[in-house]
Amino acid sequence: MFNSFERMVAGRYLRARRGERFVSVIAGFSLVGIALGVATLIIVMSVMGGFKVDLLNRILGLNGHLGVYADGAPLRDYDAIVARLRAMGDVVSAVPVVDGQALLTTERGGTGGLVRGIAPADLRALDAVSRNIRAGSLDGFTGEDAIAIGVGLAQRFGLHIGDSLTLVSPQGAATAFGTVPRVRAYKVVAIFQVGLNEYDSNYVFLPLQAAQVFFQSKGAVTQIEVRVRDPLRVGEVSDAIRDALGDLPIRIVDWQHSNDSFFAAVQVEQNVMFLILTLIILVAAFNVVSSLIMMVKDKTRDIAVLRTIGAGQGAVMRIFLMCGASVGVTGTLAGTALGVVFCRNIRTIQGWVEAATGTQVFNPEVYYLTHLPARLDWHEVMQIIAMALGLSLVATLYPSWRAARTDPIEALRHE
Repeated sequence: MFNSFERMVAGRYLRARRGERFVSVIAGFSLVGIALGVATLIIVMSVMGGFKVDLLNRILGLNGHLGVYADGAPLRDYDAIVARLRAMGDVVSAVPVVDGQALLTTERGGTGGLVRGIAPADLRALDAVSRNIRAGSLDGFTGEDAIAIGVGLAQRFGLHIGDSLTLVSPQGAATAFGTVPRVRAYKVVAIFQVGLNEYDSNYVFLPLQAAQVFFQSKGAVTQIEVRVRDPLRVGEVSDAIRDALGDLPIRIVDWQHSNDSFFAAVQVEQNVMFLILTLIILVAAFNVVSSLIMMVKDKTRDIAVLRTIGAGQGAVMRIFLMCGASVGVTGTLAGTALGVVFCRNIRTIQGWVEAATGTQVFNPEVYYLTHLPARLDWHEVMQIIAMALGLSLVATLYPSWRAARTDPIEALRHE
């Protein structure tokens, strides 16, 4: 497509001589602008994609893929329902759970929290908790006075293994003096850290029978948490469960419906950020236009000489297309390399910034996660590369066409 003569001339025009450095400096700024735009777009999209995936994995890792509830009442005879669910091919696990809100109090104060009752064996099978025990052990998670708490709650109230945490339930017992709240102290046997500040600071686990006694729901559970083989097919599994349990008054809520507004907001924000950051590349592409126009203006006499010795309009156009394309391709490749390297080492870079500034870049009390995630989607990276190269190529068309339209006689006459 491009012969050696055209490549030689294009390379000569990109290497500025004395007195021609201004145009070369503008082209250099255009290259840096494209590189920074591509790198920023890759980094931001990777961080947002990583945030979405990491958040989804942590939420599903703790809460399950869908919940089976009794319609308007606690779920009784749950053992038979659990057995029927576990027999289904797409179901990985079915765990009976008692959920309830309570006031968590210590000598240092109190806070509201969610109490989750779960069988000791089921909690040990819950990897999000069992693999992230920071103190104590789940071996002591038995009996009527054991409790497992998150690291955020432990740090807030200075709790350690063996300390006492008092739970106050708003569902009290009726007496002659009115309704008296249920109050019970439990011994901390394990401290976990799942990585989501909301759960590490507000969730506590009780053995299932202890939770049933505390919430006065003996012989019943709040829901049955179900995990499926493919979370993306949770809708199909929900339909199959409804068919299998059609004789029971149940209600099924899957993770897509319970978190749809949240993840929809994340997706919208991701799309908006893509459009906004694309403007950086677009501005850099306009710099390519301006630098090429100035180059054409500066090389008018050279173009006239080329036309005089036999170079056609197509040859002149290809020369300046190569000049602009070189800036676009080099900037895009440099930006891609910078963005990928940054994403691969983002936690190390975060540590350097925090050490240098003495501040916490990613505060878990503000954000859901405790670290800055990044997930490179190579399909998305290729889209960014294609978009940057396309904008760079489009930016070179008008200046190259203008150079090809130069009249050699008029150009030499005005020299």
